[in-house]
Amino acid sequence: MLTVQNPGQSTEQLRPEQTVSRLRIKTSELTLFTTQLSVMLDSGVVLSDALDAIAEQTRPGVCKLVIQNIADRIKDGESFSVAMAQYPKIFNSMYVSMVKASEASGNMASMLEILSGYLNADAETRKQVKGAMIYPFVMLMMAVAATGSLMFFVLPRFAKIYESRGAALPKLTQALVSFSGMLGDIRIMAPAVTVIIALGVGFYFWKHTISGQKVLDWVLVHTPIFGTMFIDAVLTRSMRIMATMVNTGVSLLDALDVMKISCDNYYFRKLWEAADAKIRDGYQLSDSIMLAPHSELVAPGIIQMLRAGEKSGQIGKVCDKVSVFYEKKLQNSIRTATSLIEPLMITVMGAIIGTIAIALLLPVFKISSLIAH
Repeated sequence: MLTVQNPGQSTEQLRPEQTVSRLRIKTSELTLFTTQLSVMLDSGVVLSDALDAIAEQTRPGVCKLVIQNIADRIKDGESFSVAMAQYPKIFNSMYVSMVKASEASGNMASMLEILSGYLNADAETRKQVKGAMIYPFVMLMMAVAATGSLMFFVLPRFAKIYESRGAALPKLTQALVSFSGMLGDIRIMAPAVTVIIALGVGFYFWKHTISGQKVLDWVLVHTPIFGTMFIDAVLTRSMRIMATMVNTGVSLLDALDVMKISCDNYYFRKLWEAADAKIRDGYQLSDSIMLAPHSELVAPGIIQMLRAGEKSGQIGKVCDKVSVFYEKKLQNSIRTATSLIEPLMITVMGAIIGTIAIALLLPVFKISSLIAH
């Protein structure tokens, strides 16, 4: 039985079968653990002693618990890869496969060093993509906040001033005042919010169905600006996985299995599944990708590079070069997306806020003209 001590709470007992679905650690913790273990093994420290030392200096929590449990399993005669496989939410199939290959070859220290480099690069790629997505989201929230402030606080006050003076409001102002009043009417907004929540719940369940995944992933791949960025991110990660695994002695089929599992997009997953089936039928990797459905997601030039790597027997090295190429392409895609989104969002915000400002000022101009006459 495993024990987790949560700060401010009583000690929590976890049965071994619960750990599979419940225990997780941060990517930064996994990267640090991998790096520390690589350095210690390279220095000649025995695996079980290295794990004990790392667990000793790790802060209390899930990560410390998992390391201690793996160390205990190894002392009981279990292999490192089998012990890690008990925690699939922490050590994915790629991690376990590479450690298993290093156990057979006896080069675990260098394998863990390569894994550490992969984890760092993958985390950086994810960070770049999230950063590009956060920017338009923040701009959108600012636009909503500014528009809401004008609609709920500023516009109603101006409307009361105009009405008290008996001035007939311009059509644009009347429309915005009516809309603002509707937003503040609980009899209208209550059912509207209920419908929105129901649609949100329905959408949540629908996106987890096969049809939902197909539609949403197709939109994601074909969306202007973001589609290119997403494709570059998926190919960067997929080629990096293949390069890392093949270069460390893992078979190409095992690498494809990991690529399929780690890919969230429906169309890329089908592409790798079809390529896997073709390779099992005797095709080369390049031909398998070219003959697979949705092969248009991979540029013809990349397929030619893979074919050259197969002929020279350096497929892992070529995949590494392809991942570097797509990483640079991803950075360019992110810069392009950011440079295009910024003026677009500013234009949209300006149009919305400008329209409201004009609606507020039109009655003032009208009253001024009446006084002048």
